[in-house]
Amino acid sequence: MKIKAIQIRKGNVIEFQGDLYRVIEATHVTPGKGQALMQITMKRLSDGTKMDKRFRPDETVEKATLITREYQYLYADGDSHYFMDLETFEQIHLSSELLGDDVYYLLPETVVQILFYEGTPVGVELPGVVELKVVETQPNLKGATVSSSYKPAKLETGLETQVPPFIEEGNVVRIDTNTGKYIERAK
Repeated sequence: MKIKAIQIRKGNVIEFQGDLYRVIEATHVTPGKGQALMQITMKRLSDGTKMDKRFRPDETVEKATLITREYQYLYADGDSHYFMDLETFEQIHLSSELLGDDVYYLLPETVVQILFYEGTPVGVELPGVVELKVVETQPNLKGATVSSSYKPAKLETGLETQVPPFIEEGNVVRIDTNTGKYIERAK
């Protein structure tokens, strides 16, 4: 399906120069002089190579036709991550290379959408927010307030992020899967 470059959004999968690319970032740029353009950062699905490309807003690109199916994450075994189809109960495995940084948001029983292109899995669509337990962070400092600077924290999946000073080891926090940033302490 052809779309105009101005319609490209983060997470889209596009066909470019014979390969499939996932859009990591899409920014509309309006320079002081000259024509506006779309600055696209994308990652080739076959090998993870990142590429920056500029398109004129009226240029057309081929948006890949993907089929999504709902799967539940089961477990990791070395470099393979196993998922179960929620309708047929069939299991498939995806490599850490294919998943990239998405592995940091996967806990057993997490429901995700797996994207298929011509029958081959090409990526995962995560839920917008995940809840992860803090396994390592500096202790709370007396007198630290919410407005003071954030501190580093390591979460149960290995993700490292910045959290407010009142967050302690053992707390469960909500993380935005698009940015990897702390949202709030889970209830």
